[in-house]
Amino acid sequence: MGTWGSGNFDSDTAADHLSGITGRLLSEIEEAMAGDPVGLEPDEYDGVAVPCNIELLALIAEQGHVGVAMPEPAVVEGWKGTFMDVWERTIDGLEPEQEYKEDRRAELIRTFDRLAALAERHHAA
Repeated sequence: MGTWGSGNFDSDTAADHLSGITGRLLSEIEEAMAGDPVGLEPDEYDGVAVPCNIELLALIAEQGHVGVAMPEPAVVEGWKGTFMDVWERTIDGLEPEQEYKEDRRAELIRTFDRLAALAERHHAA
């Protein structure tokens, strides 16, 4: 098809580029989720990076551009379960304020749910 508009993402090349970027985000998430659960603890790198990557993927997917790589909705739900299990088991050891703990839990759940909803729409199309 080549080029279908004047926008920055309105060509096959741009779609390929976007697929590569979102594919790398997915790979990083998948690798972290398949690794040692200790790495997902709230004070570990992947415990911070995974929600960031999920939000970045959601932000990109919300734009509706062609080429966005998205996981299956069930995969996102699995990630959510794994991540939140680790978070719930370990957060109290960091002695957070109760308000922070509640707010952070809600934000994490919103983040995973947002990507799951976008994945559902993406795969239904």
